Amino acid sequence: MKGIFYIDSGLGFVIILALILLFTKVFGLIFRKIGLPQVLGYIIAGILIGPAIFGELCGFSLIGVNKGNGAEYTSLFLLNGVNDKGAFSAGTDGLAIFSKIGVLLLMFSTGLETNLQDLKKTGVAAILIACAGVFVPMALGTVISLPFGDIGLGTEHIFNSLFIGMILTATSVAITVSVLKELGKINTKLGTTIVSAAIIDDVIGIVLLSVVTGIAKASAGEAVAVTDFASFKAQWWGTLIMIVAFFVVAILGGWGISKIFKWIDKKWPTTRRIPIFSLAVCFIYSWVAEEIFGVADITGAFLAGVVLSTVHRASEYTNNKIEVNTYTMFAPVFFANIGISNISFMGMSGMVILLAVLAVLMGLIGKIIGCGAVAKGFKYGWRESAIAGVGMMARGEVALIVTQTAIDAGLDKQFMIMTVLLILVSSILTPILLKVLYGKDKNKGEPATEGGEAPAPEGEVSDTPLAENLGVGEEANK
Repeated sequence: MKGIFYIDSGLGFVIILALILLFTKVFGLIFRKIGLPQVLGYIIAGILIGPAIFGELCGFSLIGVNKGNGAEYTSLFLLNGVNDKGAFSAGTDGLAIFSKIGVLLLMFSTGLETNLQDLKKTGVAAILIACAGVFVPMALGTVISLPFGDIGLGTEHIFNSLFIGMILTATSVAITVSVLKELGKINTKLGTTIVSAAIIDDVIGIVLLSVVTGIAKASAGEAVAVTDFASFKAQWWGTLIMIVAFFVVAILGGWGISKIFKWIDKKWPTTRRIPIFSLAVCFIYSWVAEEIFGVADITGAFLAGVVLSTVHRASEYTNNKIEVNTYTMFAPVFFANIGISNISFMGMSGMVILLAVLAVLMGLIGKIIGCGAVAKGFKYGWRESAIAGVGMMARGEVALIVTQTAIDAGLDKQFMIMTVLLILVSSILTPILLKVLYGKDKNKGEPATEGGEAPAPEGEVSDTPLAENLGVGEEANK
């Protein structure tokens, strides 16, 4: 492994950031132009500037990473290597730090955009559709991974199989909202139910991810039995107790934090101190969740956002400020780092590709059948039920975050290719199928409720900031 320049300083890391920002923006714009999420462009950019293709297959890459997989190549900038003087390069550590901040800010932003009042109004239908959208794909993904014991899954590695199922649960709110908005259906009863179910789907998935991750770490003996408390957390039942305790503490603490922010918002509205204090809450929640209670840090960041979302003006102001840094710097680095550090074609077996294809099929079928069946149970027609299933089918940023969390908990990095393929296929099929299913619908002005007002004209419908910044909105990131 050779590098023309060894990245072993802060200044060296700056050139890595420059390359990532340049390539992610260019490929993000290209993917948006062809109707795909920008996050896919970010990942492709990471693959191209990283060692996955040009380094491992062609012998030279812009950015090199010592993955320990036996690949030998020359890179323009070498990360995580040892230079000719024997000094360790801290480049990858810097990339990991920026990626961690990026994923926390993404989940925090998702929490800020969660409107608890709107979720309450959607009723039982959205909740049950969301539950089906989580448990049916999760069950299918877990089952189809059981025969693949030779690649680290199966009954002997049951938690890895559960992680495969967990990856299939996420739904892309951004893509769903964008398509429904384009079709003029976002304010209809079915459209509102689908969007709410997609949000609830991710909430349930994140909670389940925390449970599975916590128990997996405890079973692997990650907790060191130095103290009685550490020994307690190392037991599976102790892990469950700690998870429940975290949500109790987070909710009770959140009530107090919400009161404080309402006071701050009333006394100093739309001032910079609000997003600064909000970021502090996000990072504190994340650290406490992971280090004290053994819950995934992304769950802490998400709950911090939900807590602050109850202070509407402050949360909107905070989200607008935080999004600038998130989508300008940290989010592109997070997604690009997936392609740079977590995707490798060296030693990738045919079994991994086969599992990836099967998982994609199960992920799509699970959403359509599970969510569609529940919608049918609520007396929607066959076409409307199919729309509900297809509307929940798209995957995006949350699937990547879940996969990265699973990898951090022990899942092999090679399975990241499955998630990338799932996002690509679902992002292409969802808009096409929704437009086909809605194509025969002549009543584009269906109100959200009986006797309710007609939906706003397409140009007046407000999309979520997350959808716009992930590149599915018309005006996103020009």
